Formats: sequence, structure tokens, C-alpha cells
Amino acid sequence: MPHVYPVRVYYEDTDAGGVVYYSNYLRFAERARTELLRDAGIDHVTLMDEDGLMFAVRRCEAEYVKPARLDDALEIRTTCIEATGASFWLEQLVQRAGETLVEMKLRLVCLKSDGRPARLPKKLKITFGNMSGPITQN
Repeated sequence: MPHVYPVRVYYEDTDAGGVVYYSNYLRFAERARTELLRDAGIDHVTLMDEDGLMFAVRRCEAEYVKPARLDDALEIRTTCIEATGASFWLEQLVQRAGETLVEMKLRLVCLKSDGRPARLPKKLKITFGNMSGPITQN
């Protein structure tokens, strides 16, 4: 089951034509990922301070299908596609009333504070496993 994060489009999110500026979809997706972690009982500050871990986006693909407009109510639907070792793939869909506007696929890596790869925290793998998709317990 995907994690769902609601977003309202504000004036500051739009361009001169009144549609969401393309890079703002990445901001929406980042917030959705942060809330996914928070809902799983993981927050970035604790992860960094206590575990010395952080996440970095290694790859991001986005297909812009249709524009969102000022005052639209959107949902960012996040699903884990795969989680192995120190990295994981997420699919994030930006939807309006069930219609997909933007499709994103991201690969994130878990890093130690010195920048070296680290295994994903068990709690996160459990969360991803509950979201469906082929989760590998490496």
C-alpha cells in the first residue's frame, strides 16, 4: 500500500502561466519522503544524530504528463519498488483526483556521516516491505 501525502498548490508554486513550475514537483516529492519516514517512526535529525546515517538521491527520473494548477489538491503517492543493501528505489506519483500528473522514479542511498554506504535501517526495510514490491533482505 503506498504512502499518501496531500499537497495544496499555492501561488508560490506556480510559474507565470499559472501552472506548477517543474522543479516544485521535486520539492513536493521530498516532503512526501520525509513524511513517509516520520510516519514510520524515523526522522532525519535522529537518524543523523544518533545513527550517523543520512539519505541522498542518486538518481531521479521524472515524466511530466499533465500540469497541476494554482489551488489544486494533489496527492503524492510513494511506493517502494526495491530495497537492497544500502539503496532503495521509490516510485512517486503526483495525482489530482486519481489522475497521474507526474511520474517519478528515484534511487536513494543510505550513507554514513563520512559518505560511505551503510545498510538500510531494519525499521525502514519493514516499512518498505509493508508498501509492497520486491523487498530483498540483504
